[in-house]
Formats: sequence, C-alpha cells, structure tokens
Amino acid sequence: MVASSSVLEARRAFGRRLREIREDAGITARRLAEMAGWHESKCSRIENGKQAVSQSDIRVWAACCAASDQVEDLLAVSRGLDGMYVEWRRLCRSGLRQVQERSLPLYERTRRFRIYEPGVVPGLVQTAEYAAALMRSIAAFLAIPDDVDKAVTARLARQAVLHTGDHRVAIVLEESALRARIGGTDVMAAQLGQLLAAATLPRVSLGVIPMAADRDMWPVEGFWLFDDSLAFVELVTAKVTVTQPHELRTYQRTFARLAEMAVYGKAARRCITEAIDALG
Repeated sequence: MVASSSVLEARRAFGRRLREIREDAGITARRLAEMAGWHESKCSRIENGKQAVSQSDIRVWAACCAASDQVEDLLAVSRGLDGMYVEWRRLCRSGLRQVQERSLPLYERTRRFRIYEPGVVPGLVQTAEYAAALMRSIAAFLAIPDDVDKAVTARLARQAVLHTGDHRVAIVLEESALRARIGGTDVMAAQLGQLLAAATLPRVSLGVIPMAADRDMWPVEGFWLFDDSLAFVELVTAKVTVTQPHELRTYQRTFARLAEMAVYGKAARRCITEAIDALG
C-alpha cells in the first residue's frame, strides 16, 4: 500500500542518517553493537529501516558515536516518524473531540484542499446530525469514550474555511458515498440537501463519480491533500500521514485522474437528487 510505504521510506532515511553518524565516528556496526550491549544485527536492522528506533536507542547511539549534540534533533525526527502511522485506538483513546480540535490549525493554514472519499461525505460538508451518527458508530466500534457532542462541535468549527480566508476546496465523491445511509433516512436526506447547498459555494468544487462511469482509475482509499505538503490517508486501523514528495505526487496524480472521471454542476446535482429520491 502506498500510504504505509511512506512510513517505511522515512524510516529508511532516518536509518541512513544514523549510519552517517556512525561512519563519521569511525565505528563499525559490530563495534557499536558491542558498545551498546545489543545483538550485532540490531545496528544493521536500524540502518536499513527494518526496525523502529526507541528514544533510548537514539541516546545510546549518539553517545557511542560522540554525537550527543545531535540527540535533540534526532529525537524530534523520531517523534515525527512515530506520528506518520498512528492507530485509531491510540489516537482516539480519550475520545474523538481532541482529534478534531488538533487538526484545526492545519485547516486554517491550508489554502488548497483536495478531498477524495469513496464511502462517506467528508467532514467539511457534513451536517451535525450526519457527523454525530458517523462518530457514534466509530466510537462504538473502537470502544472509546463517547464525547461525540463535543467532537461534532469541533468538527463543525473547521467548516469556517468554507466561508473565510482564501481557501479553495475540491471534493470528489464516489456515488456510493451518496447512497450509504448514515444515521437513517431523515439524517441522510438532510445531508444530501446540504451537499446541494455546498456545491453552490464559490470556494467549493464538488464532483461525483457516477457508479456507471467508465473508469480508468479504480476506487482507492479515502485521502485528503493539504496544499502540496501533506496528505492524510484513513485506513480501517490507522491514520497515515504522507510527507514524502514522490508519494505526495502520486496522490496528486491520483486525485487528478479521479477528478477527471467525476461529473460537476448539473450532472453532479442530478446524482445527488437521485440519491435523495432513492431514500423514498
């Protein structure tokens, strides 16, 4: 999977940096392992990105290589690696509110959003009722504290980017996202109505890929692009942060291909109204 390879590539890059520190110190991998009291293969696994590095490992490595002046920088990089792949159970262990609030500064500084969702309506255009129904399902599934009311308030606060500043939001949905009934008929009808309204906002481009469309790009996992510097990918088990330039380019190309298959304007509104009619 592309998203998880971003974590692996970053870990390899960190391993290469540790190797350079060791080589600059004139120490072999075997000698460093002896000094640290490690199995002789551990240095090789770390340097090749095959083993995660703990904070204590980093401190020992730097001490053995007389590079204690680099410890704080190395620890900061390591913490960044830890944040690239975070299990939902860990991220949401105290509930969903903090997750919503934590991302608000990112939303405020992002100028260009590109959002692809295959199965749900994205948070930037959700109604409170739809968001609450979705979050309650997530909280129950993950068996985490239910702070849904506060989480919904925090999620809706992020929607200010649709009306303030110079943000631009491009959303591409699979038609299946319009048909998946989250929260029941009434909640879904209101949500689809809000989508119709969102499509008229000057900052928003809303495209729908019809289920009957001839495809040259398959449905992929949902992802969000924040400008050209960051992507979030939501897996069943974890949130993945993509920062590697070549992988960001892949997601940018993917979004462009999916956007080309989508319909807009009157055709997109027809997809939404047909989904409303299908609710009965």
